[in-house]
Amino acid sequence: MTAILRGNHITVRYGSHTVVDDLSFQLDEGQWLMLAGPNGAGKSTLIEAIAQGVPYTGSIQWECLDLCSLKPSQLAQKIGVLSQKNNVGYAYTVAEVVGLGRYAYRSGFFSSADDHGKSLVENALEITGLTDLRHASMLTLSGGETQRVFLAQVLAQNPQILVLDEPANHLDLNYQQQIFSLIQEWLKEPGRAVLSVVHDLSLARKYGTHAILMDHGKSISQGIISDVMTPDNLQQVYGMNVYEWMREMLSQWQR
Repeated sequence: MTAILRGNHITVRYGSHTVVDDLSFQLDEGQWLMLAGPNGAGKSTLIEAIAQGVPYTGSIQWECLDLCSLKPSQLAQKIGVLSQKNNVGYAYTVAEVVGLGRYAYRSGFFSSADDHGKSLVENALEITGLTDLRHASMLTLSGGETQRVFLAQVLAQNPQILVLDEPANHLDLNYQQQIFSLIQEWLKEPGRAVLSVVHDLSLARKYGTHAILMDHGKSISQGIISDVMTPDNLQQVYGMNVYEWMREMLSQWQR
């Protein structure tokens, strides 16, 4: 496996409060790395650090390049980030917002020479189920539809790495299944990898290949997902018997 993203001793502090505490990780080609842990564990803050959205100490490297050295357009061609909260204050259409994912590939702000990008935008609209809404105003969409628009924007960006903060947030069950299966298919192309925050441990186990289990900003365990999400590790982080709880919940659907 080829490492395409590395974090070395990442620490994020807000004043005297340490949110991410000396955390290191490696993301290899073909991996889907799940960030799991309770609220306040530092998962979303780690995502923000990777996106260069918060100051941090340590280093984050794409292959051999420090992300801090990349221009925003260069970073966007390598890493596509889907935040948990996305807001649009203007009446852009769905297609216009998805098309914004192609700006990193244009030679200038007013350039429109991106023929390959047009097909990527159309494909992103189709696979996220938004083709019929392409002319709709963003101001008229539900939370789930808005989330799908911004996922489509990231897919149109055509990055090597998807960094996703709760990609199924606000989505109905059918779209949760569709989006996670879509990302799984996207990952099959050579040179790609995914890192995502997922609160639903069942989704993490089903789709993740690897995991980092976090608590209070630290990595409690990381590696192959079945080795990370053990009863003992989950008990330590969540303070409860997660396996027993999951079995109890599943039993309600059994006849």
